[in-house]
Amino acid sequence: MENKSRNAGTLVGGAILIGLGLLALASEFFGLHGWGALWPFVIIGIGGVFLAGMASGGRDTAPLAIPGTIVTGVGVMLFLQNLTGHFESWAYGWTVIVFLVGLGIYLMGAQSGDPGTRRGGAGTMRTGLVLFIIFGAFFEGLIFRSFGISDYIFPAALILFGLYLVFKRSGLVSSRKEGRPASTDISEEK
Repeated sequence: MENKSRNAGTLVGGAILIGLGLLALASEFFGLHGWGALWPFVIIGIGGVFLAGMASGGRDTAPLAIPGTIVTGVGVMLFLQNLTGHFESWAYGWTVIVFLVGLGIYLMGAQSGDPGTRRGGAGTMRTGLVLFIIFGAFFEGLIFRSFGISDYIFPAALILFGLYLVFKRSGLVSSRKEGRPASTDISEEK
């Protein structure tokens, strides 16, 4: 057991040194001197430590995938926001955290060999993606007005989606699967 922890410590230490070296090289290559633009890499590195610990520890450390994906993903988001100056994207950027939790659960299931956990993680990732699209379109299209054509597309998409929901609920849009009727009313089955 002691040998396994020593290997994990060496791996984590090596990952930190590699991260710091890459950070220094990036600052030289891209002319980004100082920590003003590169500080999010510290957060990405901390998340990487969790992921490295998960990868090196086997089944027992599989839960480290969840904080690893969250911290790494938030670090990447902060880096992108720092580069673009678009910090108001946190209005909907929080939905990425839902996706990252799902990714962590999926990786945990893959590391532990549990297909049920992987399915749960995939479902959470889908939820996060849908939330990101909905909130991102709302905030970027209506509030921040980042897209020039969004003045027409987003309201039209809202109308079309609303019509779909209304028609589906009223029964005008069929929800038949493999020959079954759209309604499941008990009186119709008799």
